[in-house]
Amino acid sequence: MEIEQLREVVHSALEDMKARDITELDVRGKSSVTDYMVIASGTSKRHVMSVAQEVLEKVKAAGLLPVGTEGQGVGDWILVDLGDMVVHVMMPDARSFYDLERLWQFDADDEAAAE
Repeated sequence: MEIEQLREVVHSALEDMKARDITELDVRGKSSVTDYMVIASGTSKRHVMSVAQEVLEKVKAAGLLPVGTEGQGVGDWILVDLGDMVVHVMMPDARSFYDLERLWQFDADDEAAAE
């Protein structure tokens, strides 16, 4: 599956399930694990679990087997590993605490400061 198709399937699943604050980070060259990270919030643990399950189902229906998932038993933060893309569905408190957007943000100012 092409990355653009994967992006469309994932975003469609997140939007269909009314996930909140959907953010996509391009981490190519910053991570050897994946190329893109998608972060979204749920309104409750049940919602987080349902959103992650919808992502899994839509990706499988599109012909891609997920590499794995983590956190399905708890529901505060579920990670769906799709190889070229990792999807994080989180409760707002967990998302705020771990602040993945800030952790993986790397802009021109950071690059200039590193030189």
